[in-house]
Amino acid sequence: MSTETQTGTVDRSIVERLRASPFLSQLFSNRLAVTGLVVIAVVVVVAIYARFTYDLSNLMATQFGTNPSEAAPSIEYPFGTDGQARDIFPRVLYGAWYAVLYGTVTVAASTFLGVGLGIVAAYYGDLTDNVIMRTMDVLLSFPSLLLALALVTIFPEELGLWRAVGALTLVYTPRFARVVRGAALKVLEDEYTDATKALGATDPRLLVRHILPNCLAPITVQSTLNYGLAIIDIAALSFLGFGASPGEPTWGMMLSNGVEFGLFSGAWWWSFFPGLLLALTVLGFNLLGDGMRDALDPRMRETVD
Repeated sequence: MSTETQTGTVDRSIVERLRASPFLSQLFSNRLAVTGLVVIAVVVVVAIYARFTYDLSNLMATQFGTNPSEAAPSIEYPFGTDGQARDIFPRVLYGAWYAVLYGTVTVAASTFLGVGLGIVAAYYGDLTDNVIMRTMDVLLSFPSLLLALALVTIFPEELGLWRAVGALTLVYTPRFARVVRGAALKVLEDEYTDATKALGATDPRLLVRHILPNCLAPITVQSTLNYGLAIIDIAALSFLGFGASPGEPTWGMMLSNGVEFGLFSGAWWWSFFPGLLLALTVLGFNLLGDGMRDALDPRMRETVD
C-alpha cells in the first residue's frame, strides 16, 4: 500500500470517527451550543484580524486634528469617537484580542493548577487531601471579585493586565480543584485502577495515563464556562481601575471611560459598543459550555454547578 493510500485511509477513518462521535452529534444538534460556537469563532477571527491590522500605539494616542471629538456613530465612524477623538470601532475590535489573550492565559493557568491539586488530593487522601481542600475552601469562602481585588494589589502596577490574570488564576483554581477531585474519586473506585497498581504502575503514570483522561469531561466543561467568566472579570477589574493602563483599548477600560465621561454628555456609544461585544462574547462561551455539559453527560450538571 502506497503512502498516499495509507494517508487517505487514515484521513477517512478520522472523519468517520468524528461523524460517529456521540458527543459531536449531540453537541451539533444543540442549536444554542452551535450559536455559541459561531459567536466564539467570530470573536477569535476578529481578535486575530485586529491584532495584525491595527497599531496599538495609534489606537492609544489622541487623534485631535484628525478625527472629530465625541462624534456620534456614522458611516465614517461606525461606533463613533470618544473624548480623545479616537475611533471607537478599531478600539473595540482590538479589545477582542485582549479578551482572548488574557482569558486564555487565565483559564489555562487555573486549569493546570486546579487539575493538579484536585488529582493529588483525591489520590493521596488523608492529610494531603485535607490540607489542599481546606485551603481551597478558604479561597472559595470569599466572593470571587472581592478576592481578586485583594489579590491584584499584591502584584506591581507595571504588570498591567497581567496583575488581573495572576489574581484570577488564584481565584479560579479552587473551582477546578473541587470538580476534578470529585471526578477523580469516582475513577479511583473502579477496579482497573487497583489492577494498574498491582501491575507495578508508578503514581505519576497512574495519575497522568489513567485518572486524568477519565476526568477530561468535567475539566473541559468547567474550562469553557470559566472562559467567559474570566473575560468578564478581567473587564470588571479594568473597569475598577485594576489592570489596564489608561488609554488601552480593553473593553473594561472603554466601559469605565464611557460611564465616567460619555453618559453625562449624552455620548452613549462610548460604553454601548464595548459592552455589547463583551456581553455577546460571554454569552457565546456560556452557551457552548452548557451544550458541552449536556452532550458529555447530563448528570455532570450537578458536578459542575
